[in-house]
Amino acid sequence: MKRAKGSTDPWPRIGGGFGGWLRDHALTARESVRELGGRSATTLLVWMLIGIALALPAGLFLVRVNLEVLSGEWEGRPGLSVYLELAAPEEVQDNLAALLRLRPEVERVDIVSSADALEEFKTYTDLADVLDALPENPLPASLRVILKAEVEAGGLEEVAAALDGEAGVADVVVERTWLERVNDLSAALTRLGLLLGVLFGAGALLVAATAIQLAVEQRLAEIRVMRLVGATDAQMRRPLLYLGGLYGLGGGLMAAMWVSLALVLIEAPLARLAGSFGQPLEVVAFDAGFFLALLALGLTLGMLGAFVAVQRRLTAIDGF
Repeated sequence: MKRAKGSTDPWPRIGGGFGGWLRDHALTARESVRELGGRSATTLLVWMLIGIALALPAGLFLVRVNLEVLSGEWEGRPGLSVYLELAAPEEVQDNLAALLRLRPEVERVDIVSSADALEEFKTYTDLADVLDALPENPLPASLRVILKAEVEAGGLEEVAAALDGEAGVADVVVERTWLERVNDLSAALTRLGLLLGVLFGAGALLVAATAIQLAVEQRLAEIRVMRLVGATDAQMRRPLLYLGGLYGLGGGLMAAMWVSLALVLIEAPLARLAGSFGQPLEVVAFDAGFFLALLALGLTLGMLGAFVAVQRRLTAIDGF
């Protein structure tokens, strides 16, 4: 049936082409933002749940990366600490250092005087007043020996055994054990992070899917009408995918806030840990790329959860 001449179309169309597609998506995005604002309590709850689900694996990722950097700053290889006797003259430490530098296994030898050891100990402990009250410095001079990367455990033990018989040497501590522990802890955190990332990622997806499922039920009548007038699945999914994406973005932002708060709370013990390795506190990987990755991950999980929830309901409608 032809429309009467001069009549107007009751269903005005948005202009076609790429411009129309952009305007359509912009309109849908604005409506989704308004819908989130209209249910602020639910939105905040969903953001917090998704943020918690993403924050723990993200925090473990930061810990693992910084442990790797810390072990790398510690030359990433085994070493020795040679503690001298308190009465040993300065010539003894110089001679031992020269002797060690001649060995093919040794990369570098650092001399730590008794005074330097005392200042370092004061820096990383709360015993400065007690130490100042002592009549003399109780800490010995020492040599920090870094071996070459290709040196095996046997070569390390050989160097340590050779030093045991030298005059003026009180003790030789093999630092390989600490490095191995750091590497083992990093490997354990990698596996734990992957496991928790999968589990909590699935949790974030389910949270988004549940929130979108509630929105679908509220729009059920509207969706059925859209289906009757010939709307495609993509047209019916679009506003809910935007809603899921906004849930995910907010959750990613919440996760970044949780991780930032955790770092502020543990800053002091982290500084002491880094100081025990002779390194300043410098948290790596906590940068713009980290935040963008959290936002992208939240967006992806939110939209994926929305897609699952919407597609499941559409299939049920079609079956009905």
